[in-house]
Formats: sequence, C-alpha cells, structure tokens
Amino acid sequence: MHSPEPSAAAAQFCNFIGLSRAFEEVLDLLSRFACSKAPILLSGETGTGKEQAAQAAHYLSGRRERPFVPVNCGAVPDTLLESELFGHSAGAFTGASHARQGLVREADGGTLFLDEIEALSGRGQGVLLRFLQDSEFRPLGEGRLRRADVRVIAASNVDLARLVAAHEFRADLMFRLNVLPITLPPLRDRPDDIEPLVSHLLVKVACSEGDHAKRISRPALNALRAHSWPGNVRELEHVILRAHLLSSEECIGLEDLLKCSPALKPARLSKAPDPNWLREQKVLAVREVERRYVERALNLSNGNISEAARLCNMERATLSKMAKKYRVS
Repeated sequence: MHSPEPSAAAAQFCNFIGLSRAFEEVLDLLSRFACSKAPILLSGETGTGKEQAAQAAHYLSGRRERPFVPVNCGAVPDTLLESELFGHSAGAFTGASHARQGLVREADGGTLFLDEIEALSGRGQGVLLRFLQDSEFRPLGEGRLRRADVRVIAASNVDLARLVAAHEFRADLMFRLNVLPITLPPLRDRPDDIEPLVSHLLVKVACSEGDHAKRISRPALNALRAHSWPGNVRELEHVILRAHLLSSEECIGLEDLLKCSPALKPARLSKAPDPNWLREQKVLAVREVERRYVERALNLSNGNISEAARLCNMERATLSKMAKKYRVS
C-alpha cells in the first residue's frame, strides 16, 4: 500500500484498547467519523474511556499533527468560561494583567474536546452555540472577531435528550453537537476486552511505579471477567494498581485481588458450557489467522496489493477489502 490509512495503532497510542465486537464497532465509527469536520458527541457511563476515544478520533484524522486540547466543562467557573475558551487582552477585567489566547486558539487546526458538556450553565451553552454556528469569537477586551478552524468533540455521561426535555440543556446546542453520535459500551458488556486491558494496565502501572511488569493468574483473570465493573475501565485501572502494589509475587493471584477489592468474587464454574463461547473463539481465531495471512502477503510484496493478491491466488479487490477490514498497512 503506497499511502497507508490511519489504523487501530492510533487508538492504541491513546490507550483505547479492546478486541471485542462492541469495541471494534466503536473503533470503526471513530475511524469513519475522524475524516469529517462535523462535531462528534460521545456518550457513555463514567470511566468508559470517552477522552481516550476522543484522542483516538483526533489521531485517526488529518488533524493529528495539530493540538488536541481537552476542557473539563465542569471545572471551569461560569464567569471565566469566555476567557478560558476565547482568551482576553491585558486589562480586559480585574486581574487580567496579561493577555491570554484561550483554548480555542490553542486548538486552531486541531481538536477541542469538551468533557462533561452537560455541566455548562445556560449562559455557557449560549456562548458555545454562537461559536459553533460560525466558528467566530471575540476575545474579551478586543473589538474584532477572530476565526478558528476547530473540530469539536463533546462528551457526556448523562442523556442530553433527557436534559433537554427537562429544560436543563438547550435543544439547539444538543442538535449542533449530536451530529456524529457514538455511545461507548460499559466494561461489563465487553468481557473479551478484560484480558488485553489488564495486560496493558500491568505494563502501564509498572512504568509509572518504576517497576517491572507482573503477570496475572488465570483464576484472577476469570474473577475480573466476572465482575460487573460499575466504575468501568477506570475502576479496573485502580484495581490493577492496588494489586500490583500489594502482591509480593511476580504473578498476581486471586488472593491478591480479593485483598485489594472485596467486591471481586471468584468466578463460578458453570454446570454447562456456554454454547456461544466456542463459536466466538472460532471467529476470533479465524480473524487473527486472516489478518496475519494478509499482513505476511503485503510484507512479501512490499505493500503492493496486486502482487500480494497474485501470491495469495485471489482477486485484488478481495485482498484490498481484507486489508482494510483488518487495518493492515
């Protein structure tokens, strides 16, 4: 392939990791929506990785070389919102001893991520709506309008439509933001993602603690898979950190997990095998074999699709479709 497309590697770079079908559906939407300038609205429970998803969309897009600027709307006082977003000139208000360019100008050419968008006051919602309508803003204390090329990604852990119905959120702003909606599934609906996430978190924790990565036993992993995870990936990360610190062995066992998180329980063995498990494992195995087959063919042909198709004795269009499906460059 002469011009490789952005792939799941960009998502992994943002610690947005998974193998389940639900996760891959989200990643596929992020990949498709990334090339657009339209706003993305991410929804999902707390801890499902909305900021990581926003980063993945940014790094999958043509804006990846420009800034990704996150804003926690719940942490910005209403009186400072315009100054934070659009900046101000020196002396624009009491305490403004220096000029500030603001987060919108900081994100120019890149992505502005607005987390906890539901926390904006009515006034703040109006300020944001005006900017979204024409991409123009006026820094406090300045007389002329400025423009900024910014892709907006918003996130919320509540149903904005319900807030609109309760007159707690502007309907026109919701429609402006909800152009490309993506709902992130909770971790309890992604049990197949537990193992790759744990592997990643064990390495991440070891790096942050200046230690070497530990392993985890199969009974401990089964207990993690069986847990409901009300705090989602964030809760899992905290459990892995505690287990890493409490375990005196190279391998984290079930006992270590039960010490650091009493809510976890040993996984119960089912009396009858899950009829879906073998089918799902077969599908995953076949997909992995196909991905490696395509990857090897493209390596042998130095990325030439036509030559790789000849080596595989298949149609060029078929191999090209498989390469895109498995995001093989």
